[in-house]
Amino acid sequence: MLDLSFESPKPKVIAGATGDWELVIGMEIHAQVASRAKLFSAASTEFGAEPNSNVSFVDAAMPGMLPVVNEFCIEQAVRTGLGLKARINLVSAFDRKNYFYPDLPQGYQISQLYHPLVGEGEVLVEMGPGVARRVRIERIHVEQDAGKSIHDMDPNMSFVDLNRTGVALMEIVSRPDIRGPEEAAAYVTKLRQILRYLGTCDGNMQNGNLRADVNVSVCRPGDYERYQETQDFAHLGTRCEIKNMNSMRFIQAAIEYEARRQIAILEDGGTVVQETRLFDPDKGETRSMRSKEEAHDYRYFPCPDLLPLEIEQAWVDDIAAALPELPDAKKARFMADFGLADYDASVLTAELANAAYFEAVAAEAGDGKLAANWVINELFGQLKKEGHEITESPVSASQLAGIIKLIRAGDISGKIAKDLFEIVYTEGGDPAQIVEARGLKQVTDTGAIEKAVDEIIAANPAQVEKAKANPKLAGWFVGQVMKATGGKANPKAVNEIVTAKLGL
Repeated sequence: MLDLSFESPKPKVIAGATGDWELVIGMEIHAQVASRAKLFSAASTEFGAEPNSNVSFVDAAMPGMLPVVNEFCIEQAVRTGLGLKARINLVSAFDRKNYFYPDLPQGYQISQLYHPLVGEGEVLVEMGPGVARRVRIERIHVEQDAGKSIHDMDPNMSFVDLNRTGVALMEIVSRPDIRGPEEAAAYVTKLRQILRYLGTCDGNMQNGNLRADVNVSVCRPGDYERYQETQDFAHLGTRCEIKNMNSMRFIQAAIEYEARRQIAILEDGGTVVQETRLFDPDKGETRSMRSKEEAHDYRYFPCPDLLPLEIEQAWVDDIAAALPELPDAKKARFMADFGLADYDASVLTAELANAAYFEAVAAEAGDGKLAANWVINELFGQLKKEGHEITESPVSASQLAGIIKLIRAGDISGKIAKDLFEIVYTEGGDPAQIVEARGLKQVTDTGAIEKAVDEIIAANPAQVEKAKANPKLAGWFVGQVMKATGGKANPKAVNEIVTAKLGL
């Protein structure tokens, strides 16, 4: 595992007119379960389908229709809990959360309040090389999503699309352990990474498959420590919830604005009202959506259509045994097995597909450090420039490994390798065959190199005298020889011969 030291959260401190204020943040992440069917029906979860085409009689709340739990969705939630080192509750239950909205046909949402499927866990958020913060997970409950109301297609009417109705969600609720905008974004990023590694949510924020509700409050220095001692939330100040955030940048901007808004109210002698707010990215500000409801406002009660959910420990153990290698473990292994720096290992493990590509290159090339350098600097750099993902790379892992093997064998120089990479990237082909066909092989014949060095020295007597007075200037001759040989001469051999010829 990673060798991490844990820091106490360093709060974001904002200076106000009456003194300093600190931020306290808790988050509720709604992660859509990666499943082809919905939580209580067999309707498709395909994104982008024609409106109201993925709707079963259960989703539409037709009379007499009863929900049936999708076992795979429950398995995915259990897998998520295990990946977050959380307690799995063998007995849980579904409740009805009652409220009216046009895109909620039942007039209630089936959720879990009193007996969630997953209990307390944690997420380790790295805030720098070897330094992490622990964000506690309070619970993960499974619930069905609502539909979508559309208000901007007609000036006189609103439309409803029920395709999302009944889609399985995992609501991952954190404790108020996050102390600043950057840490909040880092937490969401890490949680998203874990979910994608587990395969339980694709993490696509643009499509709404991962959304964050951000609870923000402000308090005076020392109040958070008093909360930690007493567990009295009164020390943390009144929180406001910013709903449905789907961008790391917007999450940070919304927290920053909301904190300053609350501070301004308190310093003017006012009272922060607990409410749900929305963030307007165009104006960079939050605005009121509705007063914040408490659980009793939704009149929760056990769902009469569903029996308590009972699972067996043996089933949970089987899921645990099949968990994939998670990001922290993979990063630690890359650092140990390939001798990679913390930063390089972080870049390579940020996405599962990136890590798999790198491992394939390293295994075939036989040099992890060189493979990491080429994958990160050359391949990732080119893909980023063109807006492509690793899955769209025109250079296969085997092709890149082929280039690295040619470097290691001394067949090509670093400069030629970059030219070769460009050819493979744009034209394809086998690197070794390209080198042979285009005469790119490195010149290792010392006789040919010595002849080139003699010619350069003979043509530049003044430069020879300067180099003898200042040996650092010998590099000029190396550069001239490389230029004369079209970059094909072995740089090491050139250096040795130049040094000998100049008597340095």
